[in-house]
Amino acid sequence: MNELTLELTVPAECAGQRIDQFVCGHAEGLTRNQLARRSARFFINSREVKASRKVQPAQQITVMLEELPQQDLAPEHIPLDIRYEDESVLVISKEPGVVVHPGAGNEHGTVIHGVLHHCREMAGSFPADAQRPGIVHRLDKDTSGIMIIAKDPRTHEMLARQFSRRRVHKTYIAVVRGMPPYASGSIETHIVRDRVHRKRFIPAAPGKGRSARTDYRVLKTYRGYTLVQLHPVTGRTHQLRVHMKHIGCPIAGDSIYGSSEESGMTPGLLLHAFSLQLKLPEGERRTFRAPLPERFSKFLTAVRDAASQAADRD
Repeated sequence: MNELTLELTVPAECAGQRIDQFVCGHAEGLTRNQLARRSARFFINSREVKASRKVQPAQQITVMLEELPQQDLAPEHIPLDIRYEDESVLVISKEPGVVVHPGAGNEHGTVIHGVLHHCREMAGSFPADAQRPGIVHRLDKDTSGIMIIAKDPRTHEMLARQFSRRRVHKTYIAVVRGMPPYASGSIETHIVRDRVHRKRFIPAAPGKGRSARTDYRVLKTYRGYTLVQLHPVTGRTHQLRVHMKHIGCPIAGDSIYGSSEESGMTPGLLLHAFSLQLKLPEGERRTFRAPLPERFSKFLTAVRDAASQAADRD
């Protein structure tokens, strides 16, 4: 079986971590279970060590992983809410609860499977071993909204370059608990993976993790909740969810960063990728939008009605 090799350097703030913990925190998408499944072997400065070995600053870490069997990317007939399409790109509005690409526990029913069914020619455009053909950016499973998919490698490279150079303007709409401190503002932090809860990210001191900035604007206030517009200037994992919690206003329905008291009260995560502005391959800059889902209006109507009833009792 073929092996995949990762090379990492230990930063000062990670001194004393187990090597497997360090690798999971710095290699996106890897968990301890996956390390075990892929028979991970660890090396410090070219010498093999156990997974429990503690790392020290500036050490060179090598990880050798067995490659898993290629995921089945056979086309699947999955309904797609198509907002725009031409010979180079496909723009869709993703439903909440749908995973963008295959991964552990989500081998089928993803956006990619549906796109490959709709765009049959894509299978021959990308390398046979491509695991995420056409995917330029992603949305969390429970986040809904606008996504753009490239139909060929040249378009993929062109779009990916815009994302990496921050030439894409993204707008999200969210319902948050409480009220932000100002009607509009910017949230700037560094973000790192939580050492205890590996599925979660947290703000970090300057110089640690990756810098992240979110601009926000209050759209409307309700009793206990606020409808906000969010512009992620950077694109870090869970950035919007981390930043809103950071200012004391977690996104409603967030099972990772929200409150357990809210469990069952909201129709899932109330975060929606509303619009995406970028340049298409033919050179025209376009803005694509996905209308706010009905679950937002239903929830906010329920909040307003509850507030009205409480006022009547008073």
